[in-house]
Amino acid sequence: MAQIEEAIERLSFPDAVDADGHVLEPANLWERYIDPEFRVGAVRIIKDAGGEDRLEVGGRPSKFMHGMRLASLAAMGARREDRVGNRFQGGYASVAPFGAMDPAERLTRIDREGLAAAFLYPTLSLVYETECSDAALAQACTRAYNRWIVDFCADSGGRLIPIAHLSLGDPAAAARELERAVRDGCRGGWVAQFAMTRKPHGHPDHDVLFAKAQELDVPLGIHPTLEPVWALPGRYDFEYLRGHRYFLNVTAADAIRHAFTSFFEYAVFDKFPRLKLVLLEAGAGWISYWLDRMDAVYESLLGRKLGLREKPSFYFARQCWISADPDEHALPAMVELCGADKFFWASDFPHPDHVGNYIHEVEELAGKLPEPARRGVMGDNVMRVYGCAR
Repeated sequence: MAQIEEAIERLSFPDAVDADGHVLEPANLWERYIDPEFRVGAVRIIKDAGGEDRLEVGGRPSKFMHGMRLASLAAMGARREDRVGNRFQGGYASVAPFGAMDPAERLTRIDREGLAAAFLYPTLSLVYETECSDAALAQACTRAYNRWIVDFCADSGGRLIPIAHLSLGDPAAAARELERAVRDGCRGGWVAQFAMTRKPHGHPDHDVLFAKAQELDVPLGIHPTLEPVWALPGRYDFEYLRGHRYFLNVTAADAIRHAFTSFFEYAVFDKFPRLKLVLLEAGAGWISYWLDRMDAVYESLLGRKLGLREKPSFYFARQCWISADPDEHALPAMVELCGADKFFWASDFPHPDHVGNYIHEVEELAGKLPEPARRGVMGDNVMRVYGCAR
């Protein structure tokens, strides 16, 4: 593996915590960690007929994740004017930023960045569920990843914090896996912004998972992944969107908003008043408008049959949190409007949809926040919500 050359910046504000960083999993993770009976269908990377790396799920080559698209999952820092040339021609993880694949390097990286800790989410485990329709295989793949990420973080002294991948394809199995993963060392769980059953996130069939998260007192996050074609906005036919990665990336946050709204449609927070819900990697500058809109509809005739005891903003204040990108100019206003205790910041390192100067952006963001809001947004909030000692 070659490493991308970069100048790692250092944050001047102390005790900051990255609420959503990522790792590049080794390609053989699932073959090593999956239950033996599922090994044949394990997530793996193969060489296709053209000699390119291609993701394989359930014994079927991926339609989407291959070649440059697969290799450039670690392209944080690349800008539109850069000449990438053959930079990513070596296949998946042939080139990666320092700290993306090795726990000792990641600790060194966050030390150099001046960070106290980082919550870790996956890369390949963000894309395979898109092309998996086998609920049992999906559960086996999440178990394998969760075992591996606990091992990855094990010797970090609590500074690398694992969060478990869960699949809504089988909510009861997801609840069992959350309990197992938390016992193993994970501090919470996350689900994709879609379910293979196509049921809304707040649907009662998912109550078994919400009940388990409440019982364990751990947060449940919703994190965007690559989406199946059927889950994309239906107003445009996919033939007109194929390859339009800019449009699809910018609008990906819509799915998080839809998932979030479904929790109010089904009155999830009344049934589970101690459930902690975290919205990840969808920005945060929209949240005040969205709460205003939900409250307005709740108060109207259209909200008459909505089985909520309180208006949606009440539940957000009581049970929800949201992560922000470091470059969000509106975040100080959102903090003032919605409360400083509701927000985290996240790097998304090492993924390609940001240019890599996140420490500089966090520095600017922190400088605009008053104390004690700064300490909360920079790190105290996420550590408190996930029950991590400071």
